This record gives sequence, structure tokens and C-alpha cells, in this order.
Amino acid sequence: MPRIILTILLLALAAPAHAMHISEGILPLGWATLWFALAIPFVALGCRELKRLSLDDLAMKPLVGLLAAVVFIISCMPIPVPTAGTCSHPCGTAISAILVGPLVSVLISTVALLIQALVMAHGGLTTLGADIVSMGIVGSFTGYAVFKGMRRFGASLGMAAFCAGVLTDWATYMTTSLELASGIMGREPFLPLFTKIMIAFVPTQLPLGLLEGAMTAGMVTLLARKRPDLLIRMRLMKPEEAAHAGT
Repeated sequence: MPRIILTILLLALAAPAHAMHISEGILPLGWATLWFALAIPFVALGCRELKRLSLDDLAMKPLVGLLAAVVFIISCMPIPVPTAGTCSHPCGTAISAILVGPLVSVLISTVALLIQALVMAHGGLTTLGADIVSMGIVGSFTGYAVFKGMRRFGASLGMAAFCAGVLTDWATYMTTSLELASGIMGREPFLPLFTKIMIAFVPTQLPLGLLEGAMTAGMVTLLARKRPDLLIRMRLMKPEEAAHAGT
């Protein structure tokens, strides 16, 4: 009985959100504008960073296009959340942040989110800024920082990528919960509402985070075996590691 009551309460709480990408019309105009204001400078910096990198490496733009497709596909795999009336999905921004840096990863996420909003009604245009902040900015910078930090402390390529994928996913959903709680709280206290939304995502997001970590580690280790020259050029691994990965 207590479980049934908890489920009903969580369903009533989270009913306005129809996808992890915050749906059209969920956020009040003021909050939607705020998230756009936070997102736009990062998107602009991502464009400038891509232009700079492309001058040094002609293969950068094709790589970014490929990663945009990867992020688009990964983030189009919704998994229902029974306790929240919504859905969860992996993000894919960890792998893009690791390979091309967090600023370009923000740009990649923006492209993927915009296409999903326009073509698939997955997310929305008014909430695009909030979705960029959670998946693009917070997700990318979290994944990049975790990967670089663990590598600096001697973690293997696969372990660093795994942790980056896991924490990117969880950080994205924490930010989404914050955005939802801020936008729909009304006269309710913020912290209890934020906690309830976070709890609603836990049943699916904990295992999904682990799945995303495994996918990220798998992609990075596959690159280390098949194209170690790319990772060496990006300063993600050392030549001696490449020799070991190929054995």
C-alpha cells in the first residue's frame, strides 16, 4: 500500500513533463528566457571553437557531423519512467565532449536537440534553452572534467570514459530536475519539489547512467584499438598506450 501511494503522488507531481527533453509549454516565459540567456553564449563559443579547430584540422568538421549523428541517435532512445509519467534516455554528450571538447559538444547537442524539437516533437522550441543547458552544457562539461581528471590521476582510458558517461547522464538529469522544479513550483518550496522529481527519475536513470557509461567506454576503447592515431592526435592517449591497446 505505501508503494502504491508513493507512485500516485509521483505521478501527480511529474505529469506536466512528457519527456526528458522538457516539452513545449512546460516552463513559464521568464524561466524559458533565462535558460536561453545562459545557453546562447556557450553556443556562440562552440561555433568559434569549431572554426578554430577546423583551421588546424580539416577532418574536424566531418568528425563533428558524425558525432552530432551519434548524439542525435543515442538521445532518441526513450525509456518510460513508470513513476513519473515521463521518459528517460541516454544523452551521448560524454563521447562528444571527450573527443572534441566541451564547447564543440555544446554545439553538437544544440543541433541534435533542435532537429528533435522540429522533426520529432521531442522537447520544444521554447524549452530549447533549458534542454541545451542540461544536456549540452552541464552534460558536456561534466563528462569532459571527469574524463580529464581521472586520466590525470592515472585511470585507464576505458575506466575514465565509463565514469564520464555515468556522471554526464546523472548530472544532466539533476539539472533537468532543477529546471522543472524551478519552473513549476508555484508557491511550493523548491527543495522538496526538486527532491521528489529526482526520486521519480531514479528507477530508470540509475541503470541508464551505467548503460551510458558502458557505451561511452566501449566507443572510446574501440577507437583506441582501431584508430589510435586519432586519440593520440587529440592528446587523449599516449603512444605507448596505443601499442598496448592494439595487442
